Amino acid sequence: MTEGYQALRHGAAWINVSARGRFVARGRDRARYFHNVTSNDVKKLAPGSGCYGFVLTPQGRIQADLYLLCFAEYFLLDTEPELRERLPQLILRYKVADQVELEDVTGKISAIGLEGPGSAAVLASLNAPVPGEDSAHLAWCDATVAAVSLTGQPGFRIYCPADALGEMAAKIAAAGAKVATAEDARVVRIENGRPRFGEDIRDTSLPQETGQMQAVSFTKGCYVGQEIVERIRAQGHVNRKLVRLEIDAAEPPATGARLTADGADVGEITSSTISPESGKVVAIGYVRAVHANAGAVLQAGQLTAHVL
Repeated sequence: MTEGYQALRHGAAWINVSARGRFVARGRDRARYFHNVTSNDVKKLAPGSGCYGFVLTPQGRIQADLYLLCFAEYFLLDTEPELRERLPQLILRYKVADQVELEDVTGKISAIGLEGPGSAAVLASLNAPVPGEDSAHLAWCDATVAAVSLTGQPGFRIYCPADALGEMAAKIAAAGAKVATAEDARVVRIENGRPRFGEDIRDTSLPQETGQMQAVSFTKGCYVGQEIVERIRAQGHVNRKLVRLEIDAAEPPATGARLTADGADVGEITSSTISPESGKVVAIGYVRAVHANAGAVLQAGQLTAHVL
């Protein structure tokens, strides 16, 4: 059990998440445009608030996920590292005469995750603001503190000028936060059942399959992919769902390992790890909806998997 993992679970840890893509969106039409091309209600956002959302195809399939933070003059977008090249194309493909532009600021603005049950206390000890609502954000000197978590633990994301990253990390560490690695964060993410785009959320996934319904507004009106998302809601179900699993094994099964019930193929594992906390293998995977209830017992090859 590493010090970083222990801090994420029970104290406070900081993670360098600067590899994620960051963009600034400007232009007078930005609110209306992002409202129309993402799954959440962007028009209702006021400076200091934000949201998590999906970019969908017209068929309702998830092509990207992102956090959108609203400032008075612009939006700040935060997305997975693998989406840095693709996100501008996905977002701007519907642009005609709209006044909206994207600037890649990944190299100018760094990001630190401060996560764990003690993360708010670390911020408070530094006289930093502690935003309350999900994706809410507040100014802290020349930085911004946002209520955004990578691992599913209580946590925040601190955006600061790239040349201030070392100083910011040192300040947070001096206040008691331990450094955590990307692997520490991945383990805790899987323990918490927090899916990641590119691993658990794929470009074939439908929003309702992922369970991440905080990314979707059902009251905002038309947007790309809305017709399919609304039809699924009207039908009341999807054929498969993303679930947390606990597996009786000494080693994590491979990504893509098939899940069966009574010999029939019912799903697959998308990510797995050994939980230092429980000593057991935990995983995230898609299973047919009929097998997605807590307590369901499945097989992963010769191994037994329990739906949590």
